[in-house]
Amino acid sequence: MSQGNTYVIGDIQGCYDGLRRVLDKARFDPNADSLFAVGDLVARGEDSLSTLRFLKSLGNSFSSVLGNHDLHLLAVVNNIRKAKKSDKLAPLLSAPDLPELVDWLRHFPLAQKVANNTVIVHAGLYPMWSTHKLLALSDEVSDVLKRPQYATFLTEMYGNKPDKWSEELTGSERLRFIVNACTRMRFVHKNSTLDFDNKAHPSAIMHSTSSTLLPWFEHKNTHLRHNEKVVFGHWAALAGQTNNPQFIGLDTGYVWGQSMTMLELGRNEVISVSA
Repeated sequence: MSQGNTYVIGDIQGCYDGLRRVLDKARFDPNADSLFAVGDLVARGEDSLSTLRFLKSLGNSFSSVLGNHDLHLLAVVNNIRKAKKSDKLAPLLSAPDLPELVDWLRHFPLAQKVANNTVIVHAGLYPMWSTHKLLALSDEVSDVLKRPQYATFLTEMYGNKPDKWSEELTGSERLRFIVNACTRMRFVHKNSTLDFDNKAHPSAIMHSTSSTLLPWFEHKNTHLRHNEKVVFGHWAALAGQTNNPQFIGLDTGYVWGQSMTMLELGRNEVISVSA
């Protein structure tokens, strides 16, 4: 990617108007600047088709990681899952360029490095992993998604088990855990098992004294170096608040009527537009 400003944008979710407005506000220049997305490029917003066409048109100045909605789109296109009406995907699914858009999308990883000390991932960094481990495990899934017969994996992708990492995991169980940790995780139990039931703000959970749940970013991660940052999306209820400068949340709920947020990495400057 070229030398210029480096931006990371939160969940777009097919909100083409919000995407263009926040880029205009930042004076984004695709000839000089780089744009990264934290995943969930599609679904729920008014125009997933224009969103993907535009982002693809940016060529090498754009890259992304995959979110749960992006993976769900791949499953829908391969007749493994049905599209939800609320996802507003009909125009995209009937578009003549759908095959090439999907082919472009599936080549993105689950996590990637965007600066010397910064990684992006849709849901977050599982507390038992280093960023180096996260990137290596992302590569394992990417290797499968890039294959012509990638749909076979999508048939085995869904499910909540296994819910705890082990190096002994193999095959579809290993890949499913990696996908879930990278694209669905919010809360993690104190014994490091993933929780898939709670989407609320942490304050709603933490008031329960019996709870063994913590947001993934509040777990002690002995593998994370003090100068590393993790930029993520996925958790709109957080409104970007982690109370820890190492963990930067960019899903600020534009599709739910809140705002779309973008971070310029060099200056650590936040740019946002209201829905």
